[in-house]
Amino acid sequence: MRRQASTGSWIAAVIVVIALVAAGVWMVRRATQPEVASPPTANAVPPAVSGSAPAPIQHPIAQVQAAPASASTAPLPALDQSDDDVLAALQRLAGDGELSLLLVRPQIIARIVASIDAMPGRSLGGVMMPARPPKGAFVTRELDGQTVIGDNTDRHAPYMAIVEQADPQALVAWYVHAYPLFQQAYEHLGYPHGYFNDRLIAVIDNLLEAPEPAEPPALQPSKGQYVFADPALEARSAGQRLLLRTGPANEATIKAKLRTIRGLLVGQHLQPAAANSAGRMPVPVQR
Repeated sequence: MRRQASTGSWIAAVIVVIALVAAGVWMVRRATQPEVASPPTANAVPPAVSGSAPAPIQHPIAQVQAAPASASTAPLPALDQSDDDVLAALQRLAGDGELSLLLVRPQIIARIVASIDAMPGRSLGGVMMPARPPKGAFVTRELDGQTVIGDNTDRHAPYMAIVEQADPQALVAWYVHAYPLFQQAYEHLGYPHGYFNDRLIAVIDNLLEAPEPAEPPALQPSKGQYVFADPALEARSAGQRLLLRTGPANEATIKAKLRTIRGLLVGQHLQPAAANSAGRMPVPVQR
């Protein structure tokens, strides 16, 4: 079993954001990558471009019917003063576990929005990370003469605990309540005419298209980090590649959570994809 050197590695647990705002999982950034915001990357699912006419809203947040009776109606803080309230709310949603130790401050919502927006692109380089990297090095192993992903269960455990404990309906209810903060952060990111909930649904759909290989995919070293040996896998979006690196069991758990969250947001139920699919999109079924 080998452990990948930290220099240049993008490998680790991508999980907090998916569990907490319905959109993605997080892997550790390069050790040498400065933690600063970058301009929006070229994305596979482009939002409205700054300066262009507003695109029609596809998934209005006002139409989401997911709020339980206990949903908060308290006034929202200003975006630049929201960290304490956001952390407290997410901590409750995550079962009062280790979330406060994993999220990065300041600008929690801005970090979440930037990371979600970047996932369908080719790279997450320069994006403000919303979660701290997991402890330890990314583990690989040898299988039939090839290097493949090893057992990273311990590294992912704190993140997956949050995924498993978070209640989707309560999470969506909080997201709907706090939505004006997400929309404002999205506009500040460079999309004055964009609609964040539409972007979120597009990113979830992109993540759900991640393939589910029957065997651990082969890796090969490249510029101090591992990449997928299969060009078709390496050509996938940054979010899909990160999801693949969490391992098949974690990928299945995260996708199940995403389908539930998406269903609550748009009033559809997504059936699981066929086993070992090559990334075909599940068919939505109207309720």
